Amino acid sequence: MTKNIDSVTLDIVKDSLIAIGNEVFYSFAQTSMSPIIYETLDYACGIADSEGHLLTQGNGACGFIGLISPMIQAVIEKFGKENIREGDVYIINDPYMGGGSHLSDIGMVMPVFYNGEIIAFLGNKAHWSDVGGMAAGSFTTDSTEVFQEGLRFPAVKLVDGGEISQTLVDMIKSNVRFPEAAEGDMWGQIASLRTGNKRIIDLCEKYGEVVVRESMTRLLDQGEIIARKRLSEFPKGSWEMEEYMDDDGHGNPVLIKVKVTITDDEFIVDYTGSSPQVFSPINTGYTSLCAGAKIVFMSIVDPDLVINDGVFRPLRVIAEPGSVLQCQSPAPTSCYFESMLYATDVLWKALAPVFPKYLGAGHMLSVCSVVLSGTHQDTGAPFLIVEPTGGGWGASSEKDGEVGQFCVGDGETYNVPVEMAETRYGIMVDEYSLHTDGAGAGMFRGGSGCVRKYRAMSDGQLFTASFGRNKYPAWGTNGGADGSYNYFEIIRADGTVEGPMAITARTVLNKNDVVNMITATGGGYGDPYQRDVKRVAEDVRNGYITLEQAKKDYGVDVDPVTFQAVRREEN
Repeated sequence: MTKNIDSVTLDIVKDSLIAIGNEVFYSFAQTSMSPIIYETLDYACGIADSEGHLLTQGNGACGFIGLISPMIQAVIEKFGKENIREGDVYIINDPYMGGGSHLSDIGMVMPVFYNGEIIAFLGNKAHWSDVGGMAAGSFTTDSTEVFQEGLRFPAVKLVDGGEISQTLVDMIKSNVRFPEAAEGDMWGQIASLRTGNKRIIDLCEKYGEVVVRESMTRLLDQGEIIARKRLSEFPKGSWEMEEYMDDDGHGNPVLIKVKVTITDDEFIVDYTGSSPQVFSPINTGYTSLCAGAKIVFMSIVDPDLVINDGVFRPLRVIAEPGSVLQCQSPAPTSCYFESMLYATDVLWKALAPVFPKYLGAGHMLSVCSVVLSGTHQDTGAPFLIVEPTGGGWGASSEKDGEVGQFCVGDGETYNVPVEMAETRYGIMVDEYSLHTDGAGAGMFRGGSGCVRKYRAMSDGQLFTASFGRNKYPAWGTNGGADGSYNYFEIIRADGTVEGPMAITARTVLNKNDVVNMITATGGGYGDPYQRDVKRVAEDVRNGYITLEQAKKDYGVDVDPVTFQAVRREEN
């Protein structure tokens, strides 16, 4: 560190960098065109230093944790810093390159110059509603190769020295189903990066280039210091776990296997032995796998830490090239989140007995993604829904599981409000309620899932969905019972019911057909017979469990009128 720079000034600049990252995040939400961005917040923004090391990343989808820096580093590796110009913006969504997930997640990278040199990089990554391909929404459950899934950008220049590549923009608009929204989201991403660019330059003008660079170094080093201090407090050893995903969409089992080793210096997550990549779109790329491991790592190190590459210096993730967790071209990846989330969950399950304060029982796990396209009944205009579905989380050593929350990969994301959905889309929401199936019994009870019913208001709508965790329930821990499953059914206008099912591609819905989507209740924690009888009675009163479940699962008799309760052994 330069001797004449005091630590207070460095911390002020460090915190300013964090604030700039947050401003970039919110400015994108305010300028985007698609509800999946400005309502659901299915995106992420970050700042990196001149070498592409992540300094700070705003809220958003947890599945994007740490994906900004490998995306930036892929641009540096391809073009070389000497060939990157002020005002450039690069577009990248290749699932096999750094920062890749699926083609729908469009990344953009912008260098920040000061005094003629790169001082930082800005990056964001957002789910566009449509990027072309075989199906509306661009991710489907029946693709067999990446070429069916939409436009693929292997880190190409979208803005050259401040001038937009109109040829590339025209190509994008002619290959997507909603060109106005795509162009609007594109400019929203560029605008947010330019906002961050201005703020970083202002910071350099105020404090000087040297101070800003030193503050970047301080931010990374502080993250590493805190992570290594926590690592030194962890128990040392190795823990293993393996689980099967529901299947690959064709009835074939998919093994996810992990060995996690904690030493004095490293946190090693080794997925060697997991299944080879498959001919269905549940494969994930390596950097997305790392994002899943980073979620668990952050959960036990400190969930409140600023996300940066300093924090992740002790973490090492291993996977075999060509496996379902480090797939290679042309493996389809549109539902990559299924294998990424199972990899996260298996790591979580391996460590839950070791870190019970930080890692609870199993949760609904899947994004439970829904894609619905069709024609609006009032305007005749095409519409497209792309959204996740909330569900139940597992209980922990201190409390009941959360109800109606999105899965671990979604993080700080939200659903589209019912009023907006009914206005913009050709549907009626018949029901949006909690799924109180009584599952996940324990000293602390698993959180309830959700029930959501969409009624088609026009003919010829196409429904696609991927609901993982449909065969193996949310797992209980420390004596707690398992939770339940995710599934959906289609109730036709004539009353015929199809399902339950968990995976479908472009199923036709006609007017007054209803899709009934049900998500899992989380696993329980601890012996159910240790749950306080008064809490069991309140569960019955609130409809989380029935009188029969109170008796069977908790050994408690509850009066249905007064809701007085007594443990059966005490009768």
